[in-house]
Amino acid sequence: MFTLTPAAAEQIVRAAAEQPGGSGQPMLRVAAKYDEDDGELVYGMGFDEEREDDLVLDGNGIAILISPRSQPLLENTVLDFTEVQPGEFQFIFRGGCSTPPAARSCGGCGGGCS
Repeated sequence: MFTLTPAAAEQIVRAAAEQPGGSGQPMLRVAAKYDEDDGELVYGMGFDEEREDDLVLDGNGIAILISPRSQPLLENTVLDFTEVQPGEFQFIFRGGCSTPPAARSCGGCGGGCS
């Protein structure tokens, strides 16, 4: 399951409050895909509205929206907001699956990749 740390949730709530109409529950879309050129997992996130096939999770009062295509790539991933250098804070995606879907023998990220 995808989760948020309390620090990440706090920053998302702050950012959502600054958005036009930001008085309701924040809805954060989180996505992941493999960059075929680099073979690296690329993450993205932004405020959005729920779509029909989305998985909707509650993360500290934030609705986390994940499309079916991103679900296996975000399994066991944690979104954190942390200090990466003195005085510099960033959102960081931790964990998840580092093996491209085509190379996985397990067929998903639920129990570990090989």
